Amino acid sequence: MRKTTLGERGHNRLLKILHIDPEKNWGGGEAQVLGLLTYLGRKGHRNDLLAYPGGRLFEQCGPLGVKRLSLVARNDLDLRPVPALRRLIRSEKYDIVHFHTKRAHALSLWLPRGPQCPKYVVTRRMDYPEGKTWYTRLLYNRRVDGVVAISRVIMNLLIEAGVEPERIRLIHSGIDPQRFARCADGSASGEYEAVVGIIASLEERKGHRYLFEAAAMLKRRGHKIKYLVAGEGPARRQLEERVKALHLGDEIRFCGFVSDAPDFLSQIDIFILPSLYEGLGVAVLEAMAAGKPVIASRVGGLPELIADGETGMLVAPKNTEGLAQAVARLAGEKSLAREMGRRGAERARASFSLDQMAAKNEAYYCDLIGEPAHA
Repeated sequence: MRKTTLGERGHNRLLKILHIDPEKNWGGGEAQVLGLLTYLGRKGHRNDLLAYPGGRLFEQCGPLGVKRLSLVARNDLDLRPVPALRRLIRSEKYDIVHFHTKRAHALSLWLPRGPQCPKYVVTRRMDYPEGKTWYTRLLYNRRVDGVVAISRVIMNLLIEAGVEPERIRLIHSGIDPQRFARCADGSASGEYEAVVGIIASLEERKGHRYLFEAAAMLKRRGHKIKYLVAGEGPARRQLEERVKALHLGDEIRFCGFVSDAPDFLSQIDIFILPSLYEGLGVAVLEAMAAGKPVIASRVGGLPELIADGETGMLVAPKNTEGLAQAVARLAGEKSLAREMGRRGAERARASFSLDQMAAKNEAYYCDLIGEPAHA
């Protein structure tokens, strides 16, 4: 049977979308995909999900009415899922196939192209440089139809690698502001000047070691500050040893994986993210939505979130002295910290909601197939 053309289907039609995400668990990106699926389902679009069975995203999508299909891909070179994926795309006649992780991107190289095929979209979340190679040009300029970059720095890195600018759409990640609207003001008592918190995977690129060195510096200067460290990762043992070496066992507490971010943020006065690299920084958006002043590195997409001196403070990466000064200032100037937190919450609500992110993705889908968004 001949597939009808866009003109024959009419305007403002509902879309049939296949989302591909083979990662087991991958932090903040899961919330973005879940928010996108929730929004698209609410608008009436049909969503199918190919994901790792038993992974958090696969399980969380159950109540959304999303058709879930299993996908296991061990790495970027694992082509075993390709034949079944090609058959699925041909039989279901999707309008859009959206690849949400780097491992999924590689699968797009092997999928059918042509007028009877869907439009392919990839989302790029990491801010590591893309190689200026034939592979980059083939993947982003020929095998997919559109690229979502979650920050300007990622968009610029793609362009520097040879990706055609007109193929890239800047769509910032988002958060649900209502989840954080009632966070408490913090838990600093007479014993501590402030409680500082971080939510990040325990790996080198998140810069925990520089926070700990800043904490040791502040302790030597007579400051009494408590630090809560949420997250798990391969560097945990190394970081715990570093805390012992710096004699910070009483000041720093490792909280492990935190499933309730609003509850964690209610326990702190200042949020900090001293990353060396950062695609955007969803944890920063969550802290802003919770009304917490933010101290972060001036890297990646973080300057796109934080208005330096207004909603928080930006510090050069690896700058231990700068981190220490920023923490000391916000711990000592409570009114400044509260005002930064208030402005940050307003900024997060106004510009970085999940619904805004999802609506922009929906509009991009419709632009790619040449039709207006569904009303």
